[in-house]
Amino acid sequence: MRRTKMVANRRWTIAPPQEGVHELARRLRVAPIVAQIMLNRGIRGDEECMQFLSPSPKMLHDPGLLPGATAAAERIAAAIRGNESIVIYGDYDVDGITASSILWHAIKTLGGGDAWVGRVSTYVPHRIDEGYGLNAEALKQICAGGANLIISVDCGVTAVGPAKAVREIGGVDLIITDHHEMHVGVDGNVELPDCHTVVHPRLPGSEYPNGNLCGAGVAFKLAWAIGRAMHGSQLPEDYKQFLREATALCALGTIADVVPLVGENRVIAAYGLRCLKETRLTGLRALLAGSRLLNEKLDAYDIGFKLAPRLNACGRMGHAKLASELLTVATEARAMEIATFLDQQNRERQATEKKIVQEALEEVERINAANTAAGLPDLRVIVVGKPGWHPGVIGIVASRLVDRFCKPAIVVAMGEELGLGSARSVPGFHLAEALAACTTHLVSHGGHEMAAGLKVKPEEFAAFSAAMAEYARQHVTDDMLRPEVKLECDVALSSVSLELVKEMGRLGPFGQGNRKPLLACRKLELVADPRVVGKDGGTLQLQVRQGQALMKAVAFNSAALWVDKLKRGMLIDLAFEPSLNEYNGFVNVELQVKDIRICPESGGAVAEPDAAAVEAAAAVT
Repeated sequence: MRRTKMVANRRWTIAPPQEGVHELARRLRVAPIVAQIMLNRGIRGDEECMQFLSPSPKMLHDPGLLPGATAAAERIAAAIRGNESIVIYGDYDVDGITASSILWHAIKTLGGGDAWVGRVSTYVPHRIDEGYGLNAEALKQICAGGANLIISVDCGVTAVGPAKAVREIGGVDLIITDHHEMHVGVDGNVELPDCHTVVHPRLPGSEYPNGNLCGAGVAFKLAWAIGRAMHGSQLPEDYKQFLREATALCALGTIADVVPLVGENRVIAAYGLRCLKETRLTGLRALLAGSRLLNEKLDAYDIGFKLAPRLNACGRMGHAKLASELLTVATEARAMEIATFLDQQNRERQATEKKIVQEALEEVERINAANTAAGLPDLRVIVVGKPGWHPGVIGIVASRLVDRFCKPAIVVAMGEELGLGSARSVPGFHLAEALAACTTHLVSHGGHEMAAGLKVKPEEFAAFSAAMAEYARQHVTDDMLRPEVKLECDVALSSVSLELVKEMGRLGPFGQGNRKPLLACRKLELVADPRVVGKDGGTLQLQVRQGQALMKAVAFNSAALWVDKLKRGMLIDLAFEPSLNEYNGFVNVELQVKDIRICPESGGAVAEPDAAAVEAAAAVT
């Protein structure tokens, strides 16, 4: 699991007690705490709850509902029958790479296997040299190379100019598949590229039930539709097997792209994780082996923090075409070679990231010292930039700064003529609007509320930094700078059992839109002084007791924050994630601590929960 650093002075928000918890728990045969968590997430009816607890591929929506999918599938099927040359143009991140791979395998399978490899290929733009999205020059080269059909994945819905360039060349059809926001013109209408077909879950008039498909999800649905266009509703067994394998690729893209893991996306993630463990795809098996996950039980954490970073690493540090090769044409020997290289690239990425984070922290310290000397208030946004920073990792660095300071952060890799920037935010501060307010100092910018990108000339960086600081002073509130801990309910320590943790596991996979459940436990006695453990001495180990229940709790990366404040005999409140700790064949429950409050009886201050939630704790547990 991800071991995040604890931050002081966090807000505790405890979900109010839900009516009908015990009745629902009895009908579903689950613990009341599990029923409470589902009700907190708005999952209420018995059937809806059962589907949530047991996601099945039968719950996937019909691909015919996806706008543009049927028309695109028929054109692709015609290209397969006509032995046309097809190029799949994908983005360079995990979502784009997996989406490209899904369509590549689909076309290869439907086209007759290995004999079709030369007729279908993938193109991945260079992150730094070409940037995100459809590139007009690249499309012209693809057309000149003899392509009859170009299919974009995970990009292109705003590529009006590049699509026009393909149309003007003539003789080549362009199908765009995407899931990103569409461009809205000055008249308020959506402006779409002029191409053969646009496949997108949120096209105007769409009734597709899941508007939050990722790029790989759109590609998976299109692959399903292509199978139908080729064979009707009764798909051949080899293609059914391919679609099962494709859910593993789709789960990779879905989890890595941080789309909400609810509804259909949760089905894809859950079923895809099971298929990933048993995959027969050469590239995926090599990736799992290189990540030391082959034949292991997999969860969303493994994708988000082990597999996805390796696939992303080559795109961040060099060119993502190797990741595409790994998941498409690579032989077993070549796949292992690439997987080994990706592991090396990921380590290089980590080292580069660590170096830039340290330099960014020094920049923040310098800026804060200068402001203090000038009598200025603390900045409410972090804006740092420096020559020599690698533009492929600045997004990760910005995220690290947000985690560290609980402030929006903008990190710029400064070149001689242009700085490339990446921004990450805190809940409530809309980055896209903030950048728009400072647009006079920028070459370009784009993104959404929580993440964005920008380009700035070096000579405009100081003015941009000042403008952003002023905007943040007016729009970043005190509450935004106090991270929130969202808790499901108060529980008694005695209720946190092995059986409960296993039942809570059925609520996964966890991620955006379906966060890992955090519980609160009040007035726990510290039966011993805290211990500092771990190779780096950063982890705090606690022994806590409530009544007759005694349990171990660990707070990763938090020893420096708490070791001098906690003493034996104190009463504390914990916000924690219950987990299973396996050691020497034994399994026991362990509390993964996310926040600590020292109770007033012990000389500290405790977060004030909703009074009704406290009274309902015994009833819920």
